[in-house]
Amino acid sequence: MIERKPFQGVLNILDFNRHFYYFGLTFLLILFLIKFIFGWSGFTFWIVIAGFAYGLIMPLLVSAYVYDFSGYYKFNWLEPLVNNPNKVSKLVNINAGFDETSYILESKFPNAKISVFDFYDEEHHTEAAIKRARKVSLVYPDTSSIQTDKIPLEDDSVDAIFLLSSAHEIRDVDEKVQLFKECKRILNPDGQIILVEHLRDFPNFVAFTIGFTHFFSSNTWKKAFKSAGFESINETKFTPFMSVFSVK
Repeated sequence: MIERKPFQGVLNILDFNRHFYYFGLTFLLILFLIKFIFGWSGFTFWIVIAGFAYGLIMPLLVSAYVYDFSGYYKFNWLEPLVNNPNKVSKLVNINAGFDETSYILESKFPNAKISVFDFYDEEHHTEAAIKRARKVSLVYPDTSSIQTDKIPLEDDSVDAIFLLSSAHEIRDVDEKVQLFKECKRILNPDGQIILVEHLRDFPNFVAFTIGFTHFFSSNTWKKAFKSAGFESINETKFTPFMSVFSVK
């Protein structure tokens, strides 16, 4: 539940986004049939082939780097953000139904009581990939389903809240703000949110081409936090492709 299989990250990407790869491979096959039947040749044909091959292969290479080789799931990137994990007594992990991190957080914060919440709503969060991911995800004991505007915990009761590659599934900005307001309500005055996301930026465009529009810009996240009443928003990079926001 903590140790990951070889290439688990990239295999997840292939599995959850297989509709995209089915379409891409089918289109490549059609292009080669057109070349064979109609004799399409020359530089233009190979440019088109290279473009589609790039769009299929590059996301897998970057995903393998980020999720399988960078040490992301070892959570060493967290150490500069949490001075003393042993003093964290209550933490919350919020996901969209695909949970690869709660057991790891349990090992990193041995004295903490962990509450895990799943905000997935099939009427509003309609991505095919997340629907598939939910079917194979581990479920941490006592995980509770919530609405994004209501976390069933008392005010000022939590030391840390984790949103790890999940909040981008909330596509509506106002809904993001509502979730962050709830996070602010349950955080104690010294608590913090740790949010990790790919961004809608140039490195992720290079990695995912048009798929980078599935993510949001750094400014979008910062504006949502400020609208929810947070004052301290610190962004650091974990690889060129992921940002870590520490919000207090």
